[in-house]
Amino acid sequence: MSSTPDFNGWVAHDPSAADGNMKWGNFEPKAFEETDIEMDISHCGVCGSDIHTLRSGWGPSDYPLVVGHEIIGHVTKVGKDVKDLKVGDRVGVGAQSECCESCRLCKTKQESNCNKVTMTYNAKHLNGDKAYGGYAKAWRGPAAFAIPIPEGLPSEFAAPLMCGGVTVYNPLVSYGAGPGKRVGVVGIGGLGHFALLFAKALGADEVVAISRSSSKKDDALKLGADRFIATGEDPEWATKNANGLDLIISTISGSFPLDQYLNLLDVNGTFVQVGAPDDPLPSFSPMGLIFKNQKIVGSFIGTRQHIRDMLELAKKTNLQAWVQVRPMSEANQVIVDFEKGLPRYSYELL
Repeated sequence: MSSTPDFNGWVAHDPSAADGNMKWGNFEPKAFEETDIEMDISHCGVCGSDIHTLRSGWGPSDYPLVVGHEIIGHVTKVGKDVKDLKVGDRVGVGAQSECCESCRLCKTKQESNCNKVTMTYNAKHLNGDKAYGGYAKAWRGPAAFAIPIPEGLPSEFAAPLMCGGVTVYNPLVSYGAGPGKRVGVVGIGGLGHFALLFAKALGADEVVAISRSSSKKDDALKLGADRFIATGEDPEWATKNANGLDLIISTISGSFPLDQYLNLLDVNGTFVQVGAPDDPLPSFSPMGLIFKNQKIVGSFIGTRQHIRDMLELAKKTNLQAWVQVRPMSEANQVIVDFEKGLPRYSYELL
């Protein structure tokens, strides 16, 4: 059992951190409990949630904070009550790092919806201590949410799966993406590129990429899309493609024409919103829902079992995220570049 590491990372002190003003410094992790582990961080993906939280986009953030919840590293310390991990194991931590383990939702393996959920940053652990994320050298937290990474799955591909990947994998499997289903993906960015990869890996009959312009068409086809719809280049796109999809995964977080997207769905189709905008969703007519038995639903990250299953599928199918690796020392510039929409399609800090 190694000595306790110094906990240093990119600390946000106010909303200006989202403009590239995080400061490298020390932070105090949660008190070590015998159900916890510590890890040295080797990789941390950059997620859109990081930006929203840095700028208090979803409400006032609890500064100071360290963001990052696509964390991969090697275990350096294990509490005596931890049974299934040991020093040296390669593990990943996603957007959630603790739950109560005792409520109805936890007992039915829906712990991501636990009322006492602890997110990996900008949150409080059950013991009252602050939770800090992975833009750092080391992480300490509950072993129960440190997921072993399958041998043969490179860390650079595993890291962005821990949040971005499972956020779309969960609704894809929950709403039946696979043989016999036609799947549309709205927004070809970090989440969208994962949705295309996983829809294809799950064996969907047809995968359709949907974006405002055709600038990402070539990328979408390489990622597994069979067709591409450019909504800003053909005023008749919703009519021409009506009733052609069974499932839509919407990854966008800005304003969008929800009524027209619903028109793409066939009878019994499902529209899943996973992008988390700062502003409310647009209004829409309920008539399509009524006459075509359609559903609009949301989906929040995924459970530990979702993550395990997703990692195994990624290994089995050699699924490779499109990752651009950047030094941890450049985190402030990475945040700025992310906001400009520059990543294709995921930034990762080493």
